[in-house]
Amino acid sequence: MRMLKLALAATIGALGLAGAARAEETKPFAVAFNIGANTDYVFRGVSQTNEDPSVFGGVDASIGGLGYAGVWLSNVDFGNGTDAEFDLYAGIKPTLGPVSFDVGVLYYGYVGSPSGSHQGYFEAKLLASMPLGPATVGAAFFYSPEFFGKTGDATYYELNGALPLGGSKFTLSGAVGYQQVKGPADFTNWNLGVGYALSDHIGLDVRYFDTDEHNFGSIYDSRAVAGIKVTW
Repeated sequence: MRMLKLALAATIGALGLAGAARAEETKPFAVAFNIGANTDYVFRGVSQTNEDPSVFGGVDASIGGLGYAGVWLSNVDFGNGTDAEFDLYAGIKPTLGPVSFDVGVLYYGYVGSPSGSHQGYFEAKLLASMPLGPATVGAAFFYSPEFFGKTGDATYYELNGALPLGGSKFTLSGAVGYQQVKGPADFTNWNLGVGYALSDHIGLDVRYFDTDEHNFGSIYDSRAVAGIKVTW
């Protein structure tokens, strides 16, 4: 299960490279690529690689500065033979005054998943963000009618924010989220970290993740994750 994902991919991609993204939006059609690696692939506070490193990559297409579509890939390890995750997504990014929205749909698919495991699933998403002084604050809502493992409908709520540190290339960012799944699998997660824009196309991130359900297993425990992402 993906972290759009790990704060490295989301926060550094959206904030550390914001200038490049705005330039691409003026084109009627643009394609961007990304690759990266991290010491652990964490999605909503939970390790997707059994606490081992991961490598990832993706392709994003922007259409008219409003619509977008893309694909993202990463290795995973659920202890059941599943080798990789692929995410397909599309949506639009309208604005209303100072508020920027992201409305879309995602499909999380898995390579090598056991027969009958029903790991693949869809989510609809609604994201909103706006500037607040030098900071950016946002909220997110995800809904799945049939979650990972065919566990029923699920919702995920998140509040997040990011703050550039003075005139430096560092950005402090964090988020608090609540994953609600039909049955006893609900949990809260949070993260806090610092990203560094090594260049216009290379971002570094060091982040602390945790959840309130360590009794679910070690993949829900607190952890520090370092990563790098390259875009072009």
